Amino acid sequence: MIKINDIKKALGNPNDLTERTISIQNQKVTLLFLEVLVDGEYVNDFILRKLTTLEKKPTKKILLRSLPSNNIVEIKTLDETLDYICKGFTIIHTKQSVLGIETRASIDRGIGTSEMESVIIGPRDAFNENFNTNLGLIRRRLRSWDLHSKTFFVGDKSRAKLAILYMKSIAISKNVEAIQKKIENIHTDGILDITYLKRYLKEKNTIFPTMIATERPDKCAMALLEGKIVIILDNSPYALILPSFFIDFFHTPDDYYQKDTTITFIRIIRILAFFISIFVPAFYVATITHNQDGIPLSLFIQFTSQRSSVPFSALTEALFMSISFEILRESDLRKPSVTGTALSILGGLILGDAAVSAGLISPIMIIVISISAISGLAFSSIEMTSCIRFFRFLLLFLSMALGTFGIYIGFLILLATLCSTTTLTLPYLAPFSPYIPSEMKDAIIKTRNKKIRLRNPLLTKNKERGN
Repeated sequence: MIKINDIKKALGNPNDLTERTISIQNQKVTLLFLEVLVDGEYVNDFILRKLTTLEKKPTKKILLRSLPSNNIVEIKTLDETLDYICKGFTIIHTKQSVLGIETRASIDRGIGTSEMESVIIGPRDAFNENFNTNLGLIRRRLRSWDLHSKTFFVGDKSRAKLAILYMKSIAISKNVEAIQKKIENIHTDGILDITYLKRYLKEKNTIFPTMIATERPDKCAMALLEGKIVIILDNSPYALILPSFFIDFFHTPDDYYQKDTTITFIRIIRILAFFISIFVPAFYVATITHNQDGIPLSLFIQFTSQRSSVPFSALTEALFMSISFEILRESDLRKPSVTGTALSILGGLILGDAAVSAGLISPIMIIVISISAISGLAFSSIEMTSCIRFFRFLLLFLSMALGTFGIYIGFLILLATLCSTTTLTLPYLAPFSPYIPSEMKDAIIKTRNKKIRLRNPLLTKNKERGN
């Protein structure tokens, strides 16, 4: 039989452990709970009040029938007792039995708007740190018994509640089993946020992100209908979507709330921004240092006249401006939103103007780096932005060493990296490689087909879907 003193000793006799003992029909009943996790009013108004009105001895059968809760469990071991106490349960200890009743307090924020993924048109609710709330936001959009979930507890010490969500008739069971196996093989003290899972779920030896972290439930619902899998974690305001392909990072939920022509134009702009951010600084450095005959003579004379007073090489200029921008961007992220943007804009203006006036940086270099940096901000995924930054610097060094030929080599490295990357053993460049005609209608150019459309065969065996 589990003893009260053993429970206290295992928990270390914390100050927030509350013990209440009452006598019912000459039988002692003890309540144990952590007051910081438990709703005290619920314990007083529903549990204690109900116990004090019992006219019979508090046996297990009577307690299970009398206590008002939809989540009451019988506990048989000390480890189970400690686990339920840490989950916000109230332990009811009697001479014959030990019961746990859920009395968890609401200590999370309410449903707010998305902060990292701006909403132009569409639903504005976003995930918060409550597991049940996040699951409810998804189920409210997909009111189907076909939406299945598998629950786990990850972290040997944190014991965080995790759920894998998928559409049973759409998702391929092999993908679900692969993710489930990876989660079951996680052995670490704590999983405190959904991003902690990325290191255990991501593909090895790849720089590009193979899963999307989102705080928008409508995006998760769209992904589930495509045959993808969503992972939510307690105490995390984000959900993971996987597998995610390269083209998915050029799509947003807002695309499906606007006209097809508008969506197509915006997606083309995003793709251009990706290549501009990576290649424009390298192309400028290669042209200035090695391939002067690649631009018109009048334009080359203009560039040369602007750089006549600059004592540094084009690569040094580009590195100085790029690193300065990254420092400003990082400081903007860490500062409060009220002052952060104003400080970064002021710092950029003063830094750029002072550098040009001192003859350290040419005006054209500021324009080139600014266009490149702004283009990289067109993506909400921080990991994709980091990949763009990596290849931008790589091509800068290659272009300085080899000129235009270095850009060709950098492009081949980029292409080889994309082609060799997989997500859940699926090709990262799908639907371009392998070519999937049905998915090309929603890859870059958005076209609406009144006939029944087909799903991505890499994600589902249930091929038909509506518009």
